Amino acid sequence: MPLRRTLLAMLAAVAGFATACTADAPDEQLPEAAALVRDAATAARDISSTHFTIDVNGTIPGLAVRGLDGDLTREGEAKGSGTIEQSGQLVEIEFVLKGNTLYLKGPTGGYQQIPVALSSSVYDPSAVLDPERGVSKLLSSLRDPVTDATEEIGGVETYKVTGTLPKEVLAGLLPGIDSEAEVTFWLRKDQRHLPVKATAAFPNDATVDVTLSDVDKPVTVSPPA
Repeated sequence: MPLRRTLLAMLAAVAGFATACTADAPDEQLPEAAALVRDAATAARDISSTHFTIDVNGTIPGLAVRGLDGDLTREGEAKGSGTIEQSGQLVEIEFVLKGNTLYLKGPTGGYQQIPVALSSSVYDPSAVLDPERGVSKLLSSLRDPVTDATEEIGGVETYKVTGTLPKEVLAGLLPGIDSEAEVTFWLRKDQRHLPVKATAAFPNDATVDVTLSDVDKPVTVSPPA
């Protein structure tokens, strides 16, 4: 009996020690949001090329683009496909942006040439990496950023950072936007905290997702034949 009491006492002591260690173990310290955003904005300005997607969920007044999927260089050359709204109708397009010309192809017919100066009437994909209009500008303009959590996005470990952006900044990347938005960025834990994804939330549960992948992989853009 004394042996049994001794064993029970030892087990209780071990259990108490383990509980104390668990209770005292600190949670993972999340980095300060302002520093993360600053690093990410700098990293985004240095991106030489990327694959990008823009997905619009719901209806956002004034925004013509509904979705884009393509490849882009820092010099502003791009190629890809997408969906835009024209006169209330959704139109599937293919695009090539080379030099000072946007080549645009609708559901029928061949490519039409549009001067880059007029490309905003459709959508200018070069805005994504433009330091004065694109992802870098959004990051550097984020108000009241907060690091919320760590999350895995597409197999990449990220920090989730939230804040707000004024409509004037959003309109650089999303022409026609007429309201501010709550914006969430997912920034890589490594590689200078490169942005992986951003989601802007608007009234009526509408959202816009912008995703970057294959960063700095070679991209070649040629005028369509």
